[in-house]
Amino acid sequence: MEYRIQATGELKTQGEVRRMHSNTSLPRVWDADTCAFLGVDPVLEAPKPDTTGYTQAARDGATQDANGNWVQAWKVVDMFQDTTEDGVTTTKAEHEAAYQADLDAKAAASVRTQRDAKLAETDWTGMSDVTMAADMATYRQALRDITAHSDFPNLEDSDWPTKPE
Repeated sequence: MEYRIQATGELKTQGEVRRMHSNTSLPRVWDADTCAFLGVDPVLEAPKPDTTGYTQAARDGATQDANGNWVQAWKVVDMFQDTTEDGVTTTKAEHEAAYQADLDAKAAASVRTQRDAKLAETDWTGMSDVTMAADMATYRQALRDITAHSDFPNLEDSDWPTKPE
C-alpha cells in the first residue's frame, strides 16, 4: 500500500510512513482516522494504460479521481531513445531493432524446443522394427519444416501440423 504525504505530496510505503513516526504506536490496519492523524492519504491502485509497439507504462506519481480519492497515475513512454556512449550514438530505431531481434530469437528457440518435443513423441515410429506410416512421415517432415513457415517464429496453434492418430 502506498500513501501520499499531505504536506509535501511525496509518495511513501506504509513502512516508510511508520519509520517517519517511529515513536508512535500504530495499528496494523489503518483507517481514515489513522490516516488523518498521520497526515497521509491512501493511494489506490489504478490499472496500467494499454501500450503498443515499443512503449511501456510508467508510474507518474498520484492524481485525484472524480471522487476525490488519490489513485496511481500512469504515463505511456517510449521504451528506447537515442543514446551516446563513448562517443558512439545508437539511435532509437537501432535499439528497437536489437530488442525485436532478441524477442524473435527467444521465440524461435521456444518454437524449436516445442518442435523437438513433438518429434521426440513420435521417434518410436522410426525404429528399425516399425514401419512408419506415410501420414506420420509427412507429419514429422512438416515439424522439421516449421522454421520455414511464413509466421515463424510467431506461430499460432493453428500453424502447427496435426499429429496423425
